[in-house]
Amino acid sequence: MIEIERKIKEVIDDLKSVCANFGLGNDGNEFKVITQIFLYKYLNDQFLYTLKQMDEFKNFDDVEKRYKEMDDNEKTLVRLQLGNVAFFEPEHLLSSIYQKQNEKDFAKDFDDTLETIAANNADIFSVKTDSGAKIRLFDRLSEFITDPSKRNNFIKALINKLINVSFEEMFHQKYDFYATIFEYLIKDYNNDSGGKYAEYYTPHMVAKIMADLLVEDEVRNVKCYDPSAGSGTLLMNLAHKIGEDKCTIYSQDISQKSTHLLRLNLILNNLIHSISNIVQGNTLLNPAHTDKRFDFIVSNPPFKMDFSDYRDLLESEENKDRFFAGIPKIPNKKKESMAIYLLFI
Repeated sequence: MIEIERKIKEVIDDLKSVCANFGLGNDGNEFKVITQIFLYKYLNDQFLYTLKQMDEFKNFDDVEKRYKEMDDNEKTLVRLQLGNVAFFEPEHLLSSIYQKQNEKDFAKDFDDTLETIAANNADIFSVKTDSGAKIRLFDRLSEFITDPSKRNNFIKALINKLINVSFEEMFHQKYDFYATIFEYLIKDYNNDSGGKYAEYYTPHMVAKIMADLLVEDEVRNVKCYDPSAGSGTLLMNLAHKIGEDKCTIYSQDISQKSTHLLRLNLILNNLIHSISNIVQGNTLLNPAHTDKRFDFIVSNPPFKMDFSDYRDLLESEENKDRFFAGIPKIPNKKKESMAIYLLFI
């Protein structure tokens, strides 16, 4: 485990170095590039690993070659066996992308590939907002580079960091391994800077202790909820304690970044079946999942969140049962002294 962990951390460091070399170091879009290119590599290798388990490929040494030779009917049969594993067309595989890196429109073609992968797997991996809009799996990564003349070289540099490393050993690892990799992946974006709109991430060990305290007996078919889920550390530890196949995750968070990271966390931790229950939106104003009853509720509330701009909208007849203790008046000069009141939804 130590060797594969070291290799994956080196890949993450290499990707961050590429971003810095192309002017994205400490840029607001850097985390999107790092996490999404990592996710692309992970899904690519998971797809190939899954193919190797299928009867259609057991007599072939070169699984990729065999897959690329299949006709449409054979590929359809493969897709039906994937379950919650992302489906890749042959031209979307990393090896195919690598072969095209010297083509004129390489960056554009790669962005098109990411969009097609997202569209082909939308039913499994789509996250929605509180208004029902769907959040795609991938962005057009090259377009974060403002100079179009540098985009091909940027994507080429990223791909070259991925091509000689296999993530296949990851799929034999346990929860703590994935928690370590996830924390390393987001460590440079895991801070409390940002003033009153800061995002906070609960440390893995703190979340593990909370899960140990909450789950004393064996349970199954339970629903777990976090109304301010962040990147999902509390939910991941709770699900692991219960058993990923014995629970369903529900969540909401106002942050787009945190919602993106939560989806990645679910993918890494064998909780893909819960991705459709992720909602990006304001839980105070527009709570989701109000038709559900939950067995476990965990949260690390954003105590520093300034809700003064929409405070009056909360004091309505339909919210009186949610905020049974009332909504505090917030003097303009004391917006830094916000308080979170217990809510029931």
